[in-house]
Amino acid sequence: QVQLVESGGGLVQAGGSLRLSCLASGRTFSTYLVGWFRQAPGKEREFVAAISPSGDSLYYADSVKGRFTISRDNAKKAVFLQMNSLEAEDTAVYYCAASRILFRVNVVRDYDYWGQGTQVTVSS
Repeated sequence: QVQLVESGGGLVQAGGSLRLSCLASGRTFSTYLVGWFRQAPGKEREFVAAISPSGDSLYYADSVKGRFTISRDNAKKAVFLQMNSLEAEDTAVYYCAASRILFRVNVVRDYDYWGQGTQVTVSS
């Protein structure tokens, strides 16, 4: 069992930055791939970024590549999403999730555990 809790969301102006954190409980956290997804009102949940269990492999959606950076600290059971150059289109609830499926990172149904989400609002 893995429990995930996100934090760090808020209101920021376009061009600004936020750092999201995802803190986990459970002894097997370091064996999971962790992803960040987001969901805007009226839209489907979409993949943002993911990181392999060791942290060696990073994956990004094209829409955030070059602006967002995912990282993890397995000793602290934490995953982070540094978001720079934020745009109004980045406004959404952001979720972190954990998956044992390492060969595919962007499919919602592959993820077994989800946090409750944190709201990010970017004003233009």
